[in-house]
Amino acid sequence: MSNNEIKYKNLFHQSPLARMVISVDKNKCCLYADVNLVAAEYFGMKAEHMLNKSFADLFPDEMAEHFEQSCQTCIRSKRPVIINALPHFAGGIRVQSFLMNPIIDENEEIEFINIVARQDFADKNELEQERDDAILTLTSLFDASGVGIIVTDHNGIVVRVNDSFLEDYKWKREDLLDKEFTVIIPVEEHEMSRKLHGDFIERGRSGSREIHIMRKDGKIADIILSTVLLELSQQKRYMISTIQDITERKNMIRNLRGAKEQADTANKAKSAFLANMSHELRTPLNAIIGFSEMIMHETFGALNNQKYSEYMTDIHFSARHLLDIINDVLDMSKIESGKVELVEREVIVADVFKSVSIIMNERALNAKVQLIFDIEKNLPCVRADQRLLRQILINLVSNAIKFSLKDSEVVVKAHMLAEHKIRISVEDHGCGIPENKLETVLEPFGQVNDPLHSQGQGTGLGLPLAKAMVELHGGTLNLISTEKQGTFISLDFPVERTME
Repeated sequence: MSNNEIKYKNLFHQSPLARMVISVDKNKCCLYADVNLVAAEYFGMKAEHMLNKSFADLFPDEMAEHFEQSCQTCIRSKRPVIINALPHFAGGIRVQSFLMNPIIDENEEIEFINIVARQDFADKNELEQERDDAILTLTSLFDASGVGIIVTDHNGIVVRVNDSFLEDYKWKREDLLDKEFTVIIPVEEHEMSRKLHGDFIERGRSGSREIHIMRKDGKIADIILSTVLLELSQQKRYMISTIQDITERKNMIRNLRGAKEQADTANKAKSAFLANMSHELRTPLNAIIGFSEMIMHETFGALNNQKYSEYMTDIHFSARHLLDIINDVLDMSKIESGKVELVEREVIVADVFKSVSIIMNERALNAKVQLIFDIEKNLPCVRADQRLLRQILINLVSNAIKFSLKDSEVVVKAHMLAEHKIRISVEDHGCGIPENKLETVLEPFGQVNDPLHSQGQGTGLGLPLAKAMVELHGGTLNLISTEKQGTFISLDFPVERTME
């Protein structure tokens, strides 16, 4: 390409006016041969997408016809043609009209049409007013924004900072203006920050990221930095950064993480304690229970004093009671930690009722409560963990006996529901539970009365354990109780646990 051609190209593409070159072939077909950036902006297109395209390829019917007819008039007359600009193109550039000038070759044929836009000078004052209004609006938004804003040039020098930033981070304007932005960045992050700033100025990809900045007093703040690129004349580029302080949020997250770690540590300590308690307490308790039973049964000879017999009965009862409490606490701990695995098998409900009856009959007899077991004929087996199912019923029946009135009944029943589900229920006619305590008694250690001023309530783990064990089977525990009338508890197992 010759120097003259280079000069022409520069003149064409750097012209402040919209300019286009239309090629004309032998069939008088008009195609875009060259388009400068101003013209492409006027039409709201990219210059490269317009090349070798006809008017019909690029514009709606009315616009395409308007340009095509004007070009054909220029071709026929071989004279310059002026046409009025259509007012509703996408670009914001104002054009009054276009001058179409034919380029004629040595054979007197039109080879190209040079099209130059004529600026709409009548609107120049209006444009200047709009520009001034826009600048005033942006300046007001910049200064009045409640979010900190910093503007840096392509070298990373701070050229503007708003009042919100200065107020939030206690800097003075003279501390920052004409200084590199790293003055507010911790020293150890300078290198990385400069690299990111340079990459942004070069590529101009807007985005957000978390960084640290320094307050005037040297304290570090956590912020979210959102950036956009501003490109002005002569290819000057600036980075506009908005700053959202998230220090409190990060501190809250750190505190929550610390609290979680402390809770995890405490939970591990609790688990270790319970495991140790299992060994340290169960062993001597089993010894106390075993030796007290030997003395009660007078295995090695009769006791010489009736009082000794009474004391041994009390020792045996207290040790059994304490062992039950320890077992309940350990069972609840295992369930809460997710360490209970079901040993599932085909369970005959009648067999479970029989074993519970053997265990609980003596307790019911001592409390003068009649214990009744009622099982539906031909009830299918249930797929369950037999040990847990027995433990559930022991807990519920024990509670029912404990809170029943003398000479009343506790009914344990098993039957089939309409949906082919198996329901097991325990019903008593005892003191009942106040309505406002129904949710409380289903929570671990939840009790109706103050345990410090109430006798015989236990740990408050019987119902929560039963509920948790039923839910391990995918079932539900339902509690219905009326104060001074009694309590009805049902265990509903899902249909998939009913064996054919």
